[in-house]
Amino acid sequence: MSGQKPSLKSGGSPQSRFQVDVVTEASSADGSKPPEEARGRSRVVGFLDTGALGSAMDIGLPPDVSYDPDTARSDSVSLHSTGTGHTHVSDSHSNTYYMRTFGHNTIDAVPNIDFYRHTAATLGEKLMRPSLSELHDELDKDPFEDGLANGEEPSAAEEAAALRAKEAKGGTVKFGWVKGVLIRCMLNIWGVMLFIRMSWIVGQAGIGLTIAIILMATVVTTITGLSTSAIATNGFVRGGGAYYLISRSLGPEFGGSIGLIFAFANAVAVAMYVVGFAETVVEMLSDVDALMTDELNDIRIVGTLTVILLLGISVAGMEWEAKAQIVLLVILLAAIANYFIGSFISTESKEPKGFFGYQSAIFLENLGPDFRDEETFFSMFAIFFPAATGILAGANISGDLTDPQSAIPKGTLLAILITGITYVAITISAGSCIVRDATGDHNDTVSDTVNCTDAACTLGYDFSICKEGGCQYGLINDFQVLGLVSGFGPLISAGIFSATLSSALASLVSAPKVFQALCKDNIYPGLGVFAKGYGKNNEPLRGYVLTFCIGLAFILIAELNVIAPIISNFFLASYALINFSVFHASLANSPGWRPSFKYFNKWVSLTGAILCCVVMFVINWWAALVTLLIVLALYIYVSYKKPDVNWGSSTQALIYNQALTHCLNLTGVEDHVKNFRPQCLVLAGYPNSRPALLQLVNSFTKNVGLMVCAHVRMVTRRPNLKELSQEHGRCQRWLNKKRIKAFYTHVFSDNLRHGAQFLMQAVGLGRLKPNTLVMGFKNNWSDGDMREVEIYINTIHDAFDLQYGVVILRLRDGLDVSHIQGQDEIIQSQEKPAPGGKEVLVSVVLTKDSDSDSCPSKTTSGQSSPLIVRAADTKCPLSLTEQRLLEASQQFKKKQGKGTIDVWWLFDDGGLTLLIPFLLTNGSKWGDCRIRVFIGGKINRIDHDRRAMATLLSRFRIDFSDIHVLGDINTKPKKHNKLSFRELVEPYRLREDDMEQEAAERMKAQEPWRITDNELELYKAKNNRQIRLNELLKEHSAAAKLIVMSMPLARKGTVSSALYMCWLETLSRDVPPLLLVRGNHQSVLTFYS
Repeated sequence: MSGQKPSLKSGGSPQSRFQVDVVTEASSADGSKPPEEARGRSRVVGFLDTGALGSAMDIGLPPDVSYDPDTARSDSVSLHSTGTGHTHVSDSHSNTYYMRTFGHNTIDAVPNIDFYRHTAATLGEKLMRPSLSELHDELDKDPFEDGLANGEEPSAAEEAAALRAKEAKGGTVKFGWVKGVLIRCMLNIWGVMLFIRMSWIVGQAGIGLTIAIILMATVVTTITGLSTSAIATNGFVRGGGAYYLISRSLGPEFGGSIGLIFAFANAVAVAMYVVGFAETVVEMLSDVDALMTDELNDIRIVGTLTVILLLGISVAGMEWEAKAQIVLLVILLAAIANYFIGSFISTESKEPKGFFGYQSAIFLENLGPDFRDEETFFSMFAIFFPAATGILAGANISGDLTDPQSAIPKGTLLAILITGITYVAITISAGSCIVRDATGDHNDTVSDTVNCTDAACTLGYDFSICKEGGCQYGLINDFQVLGLVSGFGPLISAGIFSATLSSALASLVSAPKVFQALCKDNIYPGLGVFAKGYGKNNEPLRGYVLTFCIGLAFILIAELNVIAPIISNFFLASYALINFSVFHASLANSPGWRPSFKYFNKWVSLTGAILCCVVMFVINWWAALVTLLIVLALYIYVSYKKPDVNWGSSTQALIYNQALTHCLNLTGVEDHVKNFRPQCLVLAGYPNSRPALLQLVNSFTKNVGLMVCAHVRMVTRRPNLKELSQEHGRCQRWLNKKRIKAFYTHVFSDNLRHGAQFLMQAVGLGRLKPNTLVMGFKNNWSDGDMREVEIYINTIHDAFDLQYGVVILRLRDGLDVSHIQGQDEIIQSQEKPAPGGKEVLVSVVLTKDSDSDSCPSKTTSGQSSPLIVRAADTKCPLSLTEQRLLEASQQFKKKQGKGTIDVWWLFDDGGLTLLIPFLLTNGSKWGDCRIRVFIGGKINRIDHDRRAMATLLSRFRIDFSDIHVLGDINTKPKKHNKLSFRELVEPYRLREDDMEQEAAERMKAQEPWRITDNELELYKAKNNRQIRLNELLKEHSAAAKLIVMSMPLARKGTVSSALYMCWLETLSRDVPPLLLVRGNHQSVLTFYS
């Protein structure tokens, strides 16, 4: 850096953490800023005068601290560390750096527009504000690099490369609102209709109804123009025109569907306009008998040559295309002026052909309609309305406008106004000076013997013979009557050429621009090849060629009467969606919807959308149906593909609004047993750690109730909250990818119990709050620290205290697969994998956690989150145990097929034990399974108990295949099973009878999980019951797909944790997948309507 001086430190002292780069401020004399000052986020340095070195020493500051003098305006000097390795000494006023930060010695940045730009912004460079970590983290900690907002920003290297490429290209050509929008829109709206159909419509509908038709069309286009202006001023607009406006407002589904047909409509419109031009040329050739072959082939020849010429102009660049448009506009304006001038010059030679100059009699006669050949008002409207389209010609090149936010509203609305006035003026003019029918014969003058009352009679001509048909002149009979009226006839033909060619040129430019924007967003796979741009204006040359091919194909068909209504409907569908976008965004009431253009109303926009749909059916009902079907098909396709884009559409805002409204409405409604839903808080750790647990719970909560995948993070170091936030996003994406309808959340805590308490009390929103705690069984409890068992059992007690139901899942091989490397390609990071190996995210655990299979994994300072490791580097053969565990972890992912779900409803907990299997069988995965119900009963009342249970189940409307009444539950268990239970309990006994009372009490206080002799004796019957139930499970349910069983309860403070854990272990050992369920003893089933 120029002007850098030696640092202020003693010669032999080590480099200080507060070392400052001293930069001279001499460059500010000529008005230029130092390079560091010009950046949004940079290394902050002090700025010194050339004579400032001595002053720092004079005031006794540390030798490695810089000092800004000039204390004339301040009596205070601040010493402050920036957190970036630099300290500044400065007053509050003198320095340019501090002028930027209004006097505070900080790297905090003041608001700046460049902080809010996207990387691809064309009006300025994207700058990065200091991250929160840089401002907030401790000084001895390396600041984090901020994450990228919505994944939209590239790396610094990519940004620099993009900037160099942009500079290498040179300046791009941009247009203002007149050249870019106004001229284009006027040329597109002033189509060939102006010269060859307007007079005919006036003859059929009359002046009054023609003006009504024009005003109706103008109302639709004006409302659309207002809506377009609102969307265009709600943020920076890039290239893509109608597609960009709709997709960023309504999302990729609507934008992608309308973008494709809009681009196609513009491409076919090129053919329509070129064929219109070719027909006029061929007609002129026919008049002078100069046809090359026949009329149809001549139209194809002229059309092909014309579209090749237009392609050459377009490919030459937007600058040449804009110049061509200006030339065409001058010709068109001259033609319009030529007509109006000619209308004031009436000659006797033109009178037999129906032109008499402005006459009140003609005006009054033409004021009303005179429909012929089965024409109606709506058929006239259908013919005229396509002439009013073209209002998006300016918006379609939004990427080539200097200021789209200003240009699109001004240019579009003014073009609608000017063209509307022009159409009305020509309507009144033609209706006031031309009669409907004329013979063209000078001899058809009025005679005394003829009784004639029409306007021509008052002017000395009798055209009554035309009522019989056969006349070639007048408003209704002569499409070229405006050429007759004009001062110089050939200029009208030039105007027709100008109108057709300008519209064709605008469409030829619009189609590739819209299509390029669509392809850049990668909505449709395989179209990315057309996204590439060339030259300084990023011209879509490939899109031009594609548009040329489509246009040429339809030109060679040369029969556009069938395709024309569909094209008009494509445009109208675009207008309808633009209007609907404004209504939708206003209805969603998103804070991001704040257009600077204020002259719009959501209800007016909705009316405009409805009018567009009505006009579609008025023009051509079958074309409207075809259009709607095509839009619907594309919408469904894009919705199914779910493109990975996030544009902050109003659809998202409205979903949020509705969700918030419904949540608030729910809070005012009391819970009812008929509306009970199991809302599960699942202690699963990382989502990929216990997939079987999540998949089973998802099977009975999907589309039914709330499911929250909760993770209690137990760490030995301070959590890195930034990494935690990124990890949260990855876990949620994994759930979405696996189609598990659940939310992911996590808390930091010192142990599982406290973390679960936080979750059970805090998770949820209003009525969307968990009511059931779901955990995995603690398979390895006997191998670990019994304090972990105490925490595990107390977590269950806490759930009951908080009126939660509790569900525990046990699989023979366990649930936790996090220690198996490469078991899932989860929680994939957004970074691209490095070449040479596939990156797979796994949770690397060196020793299996003591709380494995029960709750989230315990993390240490060495492992705070799943890691990305190379599959190629870590691949190793799995043991047989690990293979079985992996297979078991996926068993609930697939369809279960025919089998049974055995429900051991031993105790009435409110019905949760019965409701869960019912919900399982309602889903597709478990739909083929039958429910068998097992209940306890007396040996002499088995039939009675079976009938009573069958009655209850039928009233609950729950299908079942069989009911088993177990009369032998209280039978003594087998001796070897009792012996196994005794061996299981033995290590955890207190044995208070073998020690003094004081020592026993002390040990019980230190190890509360210990089982006393008194406790064993007191619960002897309950111990035997668990042993016996396990025997019965093996006897009756060994082949079941799933067992759902009432979970035994242990009285808090009476039954020790070790004994309760032994009960659960004994009950669930060596049986098929077992779900232990205990509701909160409030009814969740009812047989009342």
